[in-house]
Amino acid sequence: MAASVLRLYKRISRWPAGRWLFSRLVCWKAPYFSSIAPRIVSLAPGRGEATLRHRHAVSNHLGTVHAIALCNLAEFIGGLTCEASIPASMRWIPKGMAVEYLKKAAGRMHALAVPAFEPVAADAGYALPLDVDVANDAGETVFRARIDMWVSPRRG
Repeated sequence: MAASVLRLYKRISRWPAGRWLFSRLVCWKAPYFSSIAPRIVSLAPGRGEATLRHRHAVSNHLGTVHAIALCNLAEFIGGLTCEASIPASMRWIPKGMAVEYLKKAAGRMHALAVPAFEPVAADAGYALPLDVDVANDAGETVFRARIDMWVSPRRG
């Protein structure tokens, strides 16, 4: 499955509006992400980038991007990056997430996800932390997350 998601991204992203379409397909498969309307920027083994447009639907009472919208963006790109990074013989599930809100989040948010180490095929499950930094248009990091993924062999 990991290879198929990355293969699909590489194929679709070459089309006009292909990254937008890929983002919509992910939201169709995991509908909860539709609430934030994320957009994939790039996806490769070991690195994923996505954006979130600041609009009323993701705003809090202060007029900034809601904390949970930032968490959703982190989980969106963290999951896709994990899927694109792990060997095809492995699967993943998020086990936990620690977050830091560093500044008020206003404007377009840009998330970058990177695994803490290169995932490998294994006979037993293991923890794979993914670091996600979210920056504003000025390049200032406003939010940081560490998502703990559990990676285990696929069942035959």
